[in-house]
Amino acid sequence: MKLRVAVLCGGRSGEHEVSLRSAEAIIQAIDRSKYDVQRIRITKEGRWDPRAIVPEPGANPDIDVVFPIVHGTFGEDGTLQGLLELANLPYVGPGVLASAAAMDKEIQKRLCVERGLPVVDYVVAYRGESNLEPICQRLPFPLFVKPANLGSSVGISKAKNCDELKSALELAGKFDRKIVVERGIAGREFECAVLGNRDPIAATPCEILPSKDFYDYEDKYVLGKSRAVLPADITPEQTREIQRLAIEAYRAVDCEGLARVDFFLEAATGKFLINEINTLPGFTSVSMFPKMWEASGLAYPQLIDKLIELAVERHRERQATSYSQ
Repeated sequence: MKLRVAVLCGGRSGEHEVSLRSAEAIIQAIDRSKYDVQRIRITKEGRWDPRAIVPEPGANPDIDVVFPIVHGTFGEDGTLQGLLELANLPYVGPGVLASAAAMDKEIQKRLCVERGLPVVDYVVAYRGESNLEPICQRLPFPLFVKPANLGSSVGISKAKNCDELKSALELAGKFDRKIVVERGIAGREFECAVLGNRDPIAATPCEILPSKDFYDYEDKYVLGKSRAVLPADITPEQTREIQRLAIEAYRAVDCEGLARVDFFLEAATGKFLINEINTLPGFTSVSMFPKMWEASGLAYPQLIDKLIELAVERHRERQATSYSQ
């Protein structure tokens, strides 16, 4: 009997179009001999088409497992995961806590620091903040300014002085009230895919070669000029170190299912620094998460199989939990 898979896509965030492309790639690649697939699209206004998932156990008899590929706010931040928990449905990817913690760049960094993991130096600012002196004095320029809760490099800009910092904060403030300001790192950029529940494993890492000053939304999804080197041109020891740090970061925020961990290799120190943890990374035709697993021997359809298997496994374990006496 085929598993009935609902692929959730779209959503209200700035990553709506990326989500639609990710969903289409999954639907094209999924093994139809194993799965019956339905697409549930969430519009930019938040309307569900064809219908919403009812947040009650047993109220969604035509769905066996959900593949939520709604990137960004209201999809990757724990809110959608909470709805699926209420519905008692198995779903691909990390749970409520990990999704919320990893989505918030400040919380994510705090959890990594607590485990002794290396992160980029940063400070937190808030929308409308006018006194920039503490930031300018604490971190050297250039600085990268990011909305705390968004992905795909939406709302991110580089500031080379205090005037540019003000403009960068205004841009980031359009997408979140909390803003993370990071020290600019001169070096190389890497990504590493992680897969698993209790015993996660890391894929062959890749290096990202941006076509612009930094790897922003346009470079990722519009221009198509950035390049990825897979496998990354680094030593075996460096590969093992990236994989180790990726798994430790994954565990730091209590991830399950999947995540992509992004790194800098700082030229001045030769050390890897954790940049971000992405709990629902892109699955488009140009996305590196499936490409890294393909380079590690796990083809796209088999990757989908594994993610669904991990979702069902975690859900089965949760059914053994009592919620009342």
